Amino acid sequence: MSIGLKRTTVILEEHEVEWESMAMETISLLKSILGDIAIDIQHVGSTSIQDIVAKPIIDIAVGVREINQVLSKNDQLEESGVIYRKQDVAGQLLYVMGDFQKEIRTHHIHIVTYGSTAWNNYINFRDYLNYDKDMAREYSELKKTLSKEYKNNRDRYTEGKHNLINKILGMASEWKNAKLLEEI
Repeated sequence: MSIGLKRTTVILEEHEVEWESMAMETISLLKSILGDIAIDIQHVGSTSIQDIVAKPIIDIAVGVREINQVLSKNDQLEESGVIYRKQDVAGQLLYVMGDFQKEIRTHHIHIVTYGSTAWNNYINFRDYLNYDKDMAREYSELKKTLSKEYKNNRDRYTEGKHNLINKILGMASEWKNAKLLEEI
């Protein structure tokens, strides 16, 4: 099993159960540094979805009350190998981990407002694809096709998934709402 990729490349691997334990180690580290700033920390992204291929990069979503509070922990995070990258999406901060001398990223850590659309999308996407194996298979097949065409262009690979991701997010939201109604 390998972990990490160069920034622009797209290489997919079959699901590895070890990704979950690696994510849990990172979550523990983040909890120890962020303390009460973090309301919840979850393993998200394709490495958290069973039975699909994924780039071997662990995605973590950190739900907070106020994203800028995390910036006050940048020195402690950096000492632990968690490097602030940028605000790549409005309302989110991106931190990365990896071997930066070799330009390899092993983790993407997304800081978002807890309960926001972004937070819910990360969680619902993961939970829905772990539930709906047919949709997970469709998503995995698209990823395989795109990875062959765009193996050295991660931006184009990501753009190619956009429409299906939006479809899945809609289905995931409906599924989640139906589950909530069942609980009432």
